[in-house]
Amino acid sequence: MSAVERVLCDDQRFASLIPGFAPRAPQLDMAKAVEQALATHSALVVEAETGTGKTLAYLVPALLGDGPTIISTGTKSLQEQLFFRDLPVVLKALGVMRRVALLKGRANYLCPYRMKLHLEEARFQTRETATQMQVVARWAARTASGDIAELREIPEDAPVWPWVTSTAENCLGQDCPEVGNCPVMRARQEAQEADLVVVNHHLFFANAALRGEGVTELLPAANAVIFDEAHQLPDVAATFFGSSLSSRQLLELCRDAVTEAAHTAADIQALNGHTSALERAVADLRIALGNDGRKDPWSAVINEPAVMEAASALAEQLTALEMFLEPYSRGSRGMEACYRRAREQLVALARFREAADDNLVFWFETFKRAFLLHATPLSVAEMFDAHRARQRCSWIFTSATLSVAGNFEHFMQRLGVRDADTLRLESPFDFRRQAVLYVPEDLPTPDMPDYTRRLVDNMVPVINAARGRTFFLFTSHRALREAAELLRDRIEYPLLVQGETGRRQLLEEFRDRGNAVLLGTSSFWEGIDVRGEALSCVIIDRLPFASPGEPVAAARIERIRRDKGNPFRDYQLPQAVLTLRQGAGRLIRDIHDHGVLVVADPRLIDKSYGKLFLSSLPGMTRTRKIDVVERFFRFIEQRGESEAAGA
Repeated sequence: MSAVERVLCDDQRFASLIPGFAPRAPQLDMAKAVEQALATHSALVVEAETGTGKTLAYLVPALLGDGPTIISTGTKSLQEQLFFRDLPVVLKALGVMRRVALLKGRANYLCPYRMKLHLEEARFQTRETATQMQVVARWAARTASGDIAELREIPEDAPVWPWVTSTAENCLGQDCPEVGNCPVMRARQEAQEADLVVVNHHLFFANAALRGEGVTELLPAANAVIFDEAHQLPDVAATFFGSSLSSRQLLELCRDAVTEAAHTAADIQALNGHTSALERAVADLRIALGNDGRKDPWSAVINEPAVMEAASALAEQLTALEMFLEPYSRGSRGMEACYRRAREQLVALARFREAADDNLVFWFETFKRAFLLHATPLSVAEMFDAHRARQRCSWIFTSATLSVAGNFEHFMQRLGVRDADTLRLESPFDFRRQAVLYVPEDLPTPDMPDYTRRLVDNMVPVINAARGRTFFLFTSHRALREAAELLRDRIEYPLLVQGETGRRQLLEEFRDRGNAVLLGTSSFWEGIDVRGEALSCVIIDRLPFASPGEPVAAARIERIRRDKGNPFRDYQLPQAVLTLRQGAGRLIRDIHDHGVLVVADPRLIDKSYGKLFLSSLPGMTRTRKIDVVERFFRFIEQRGESEAAGA
């Protein structure tokens, strides 16, 4: 037996640390495959369904292996869970000494320089920001890590954070007068000295795209890179291998230039004139781009006179600011950084105005007072493959959803991973006993105008049978809002609606109440772990095909069509299958969980491609009858009462 096998087959090691731990064959199979990949510096793609224990299956060989390892997770919350909860348990069970580090992007750490700068200037937009600044200053005096996640009394989206953190654009790097007291630099130093570093996908790809966020220094020495929640990689990579320009970046440049100028001999009155003109140009372009909530290709507006005029005026004012900053940049590190940012933003704006690269999708988003311009690659396969080729180490990709009916081709093709071994491990849960898949009989197709009303009519009995305890997942915000209004007077259970409060607060309230109905869109389809009775039903409003009108999807569809491929078969269908699997995966998270999955879309049964969806879902008991659903919930409730009485 290998070292990994001996550890995972010794249940006494983990029994006192992980309640109910027992050796599992799928977990052992994955751990051995990871161990082999680490030993041979090869690539491995592992689909480990819920309940497999994949975290332990890669942590044990990583900690027993040689050389530094980078582990990248899908989100910051999963990153923290891995570092603060899982890693200490495995290290204690193994009885080994390993240096481990947590590394986040720079915007997650206090910037002492910017905090002091803005404390002195007191240039705050609101009284709320000024008050929060004082709270941050008191915390800064006692924090060891500088990780802003420590300061829980200030919300994640508080307006103070951009004033006291840095970005790749405004960081002064080694020229900063506070570099010796910089939490970002300390975190990077700890990461470089560690045996295992936990990052997240956004940070990893910020470096792959040469944004200088700190992982670049780690990769040359790494023996392995392990991606958990790897199904997110193609889309995250596309964000960072492309480029963007936002109204927020432009306005922050204006604010920072004025703040930095106060410490120089710059003509403040002239500078204020330049920044005010640029701020007006930003506002004018936002107005020219149209209504709030647009997400359209740049080609839809690039020839509109109002947009052309506003973009031209923005370029003119940005050029004027750049020229003003240039002479002052030679004598001030802060002004030099502002000058560099103005120059880079001009280049980005010119790229959008020309929109000449056939390998990029140029598109934009509008918000109430802001806009965001994107240039997204049609494919990241070549870029990611080239990035991997530069690093001779093991590359391991794992998630609960990487295959379509057992086939990994879609994932591997999108990411350009052609040389990997693959392994698929099914969940040890007894889905036929624990769950029911319900597809209602009498619903119209989702393209019918009264679909959401009919859907709600059909789901009220399901929600009542589940006694609340339901995630109602939607593929669009419009359908969510319509369903919320229809449900408000139809059910007696607490109704929690995405958008009415923050995501974290919604989840906490859902868990605490124990009988709530939560309505959510894409952010609730994955990365949510609610175990026990609080979540006993998941309703999915329709098969999650991406809208063909979404700019990036539309461009990819057109490219596949030009290349004589089949966009539906090669892109839209496999993407929808993987998304459905993620949503369905919210239901059964534990061997003691029970529940009903509702896929309220008749196409699952009526269309030939429905078989691909069904073959990709866990083997639940299937029904089209509401009375079967009601009997299932009654049976589970009665059994729970009997077990409670017996105890």
